[in-house]
Amino acid sequence: MRAATQVLVIGGGPAGATAAGLLARQGVRVTLLERETFPRYHIGESILPSCRPIFELLGVWDKVAAHGFRAKGGAYFSWGPEEWEVRFTELGQDGSNAWQVVRGDFDKLLLDHARDLGVEVHEGVNVKEVEFDGDRPVAAHWENGPASGRITFDHLVDASGRRGVLASRQLRTRRFHSVFRNVATWSYWKDVQPLGKGPDGAIVVASVPEGWFWAIPLHDGTTSVGLVTGRDTFNRRRAELGGIEEVYHEALARCPAVAGMLTDAERTTGMRTEQDYSYTSDVFSGPGYFLCGDAACFLDPLLSTGVHLATYSAMLAAAAIGSVLRGEVTESEARSFFDGVYRGAYERLLVLVSVFYESYRGKEYHFYNAQRLSAEDRDALDLQASFDRIVTGIADLKDAEDVYRRVRQHLGGADSGDPNPLANLNKEHELKAAPTGPDRAVEGLYLAYAPQLGLRRA
Repeated sequence: MRAATQVLVIGGGPAGATAAGLLARQGVRVTLLERETFPRYHIGESILPSCRPIFELLGVWDKVAAHGFRAKGGAYFSWGPEEWEVRFTELGQDGSNAWQVVRGDFDKLLLDHARDLGVEVHEGVNVKEVEFDGDRPVAAHWENGPASGRITFDHLVDASGRRGVLASRQLRTRRFHSVFRNVATWSYWKDVQPLGKGPDGAIVVASVPEGWFWAIPLHDGTTSVGLVTGRDTFNRRRAELGGIEEVYHEALARCPAVAGMLTDAERTTGMRTEQDYSYTSDVFSGPGYFLCGDAACFLDPLLSTGVHLATYSAMLAAAAIGSVLRGEVTESEARSFFDGVYRGAYERLLVLVSVFYESYRGKEYHFYNAQRLSAEDRDALDLQASFDRIVTGIADLKDAEDVYRRVRQHLGGADSGDPNPLANLNKEHELKAAPTGPDRAVEGLYLAYAPQLGLRRA
């Protein structure tokens, strides 16, 4: 392993592989350290169309499209008494824009592509500690079995996921929201029958009184079926019913849409469980470092935004670092741009996911009431800045006004009054709202993709 590198990336998931690859394409010397050995299991299998432009920029889209993943035509929602679908077909004319992926295969494909671009990738290497000189990180201490060492760097991208090498373990800047304190428990099934509604290959999202199910068809012939419910309800029902499987099947019996799909199906794996806390770091960047993906913030899985936020933040970090290294902008300017744009993207989704939960008509159920942003959460948002970021880039003025009204009502604590306020969310992918021109500049800067990825002055 090198003793020194221009940019060190911690983590080889979608955020780390994307940031590393985009930097390597700019001629930057990048070293990536990943704790696991790929392929490795990971949840988060439903990908949004917003990832496609980033993968095209990375040069990996054709590999993703050729791999054989299940094409995702959109999403189907059975939300209380309401049913609707979101179609992705109009977002492109040359085939699928989104996929349902086996994350072990998908993440390895992205990491191998980063290698092909010239990134020095080391798997099975655990970063134990990041060394600082004042408030700037300058080196990482790593272990690989009995071997250990130290690598210095000029810039750091922390894409270490929920483990959060910097925000959670060292800087202690991670702050949990009071909403989305939920538990997800899931398994995999074969011989699952299609729902018969919604676009081909769609994710099915179906509510139950104290939570909701996902059903995601995968190219290996299995379907991922998971339950999301409140942590307190989950623990209480597990004690009452005798175990996790019992909680899962009891909820499944109250979800006819998904239960019907599993009538003749066979479960192929045991149960997996994860707590879906929603959190954010008080800082997304600092002198010489950027936090990307789950290392910076984590959001409830309702709208399948995990890989979107990971790759979007990675693109922003790669643009910022590349421009700093070329002397086009200062570090302070690059950080202000990254923080404003990434935090805006996260806050927009945070608010809209909460509005989605709020739209459930079963107001007597504790689960749905618990998903409201609390007064503390609302106070932590810069409301006017959030509004500005939320409505920026929505092409249709009426849509912008409707979103503005719903969000303002929600942040003020009122019901939105809309049964399905997010029916068109996935059609408005984040790149439409990205600062890609002088008229959409953030902190005086905007994203440019040619002649290479970077930041430009408005």
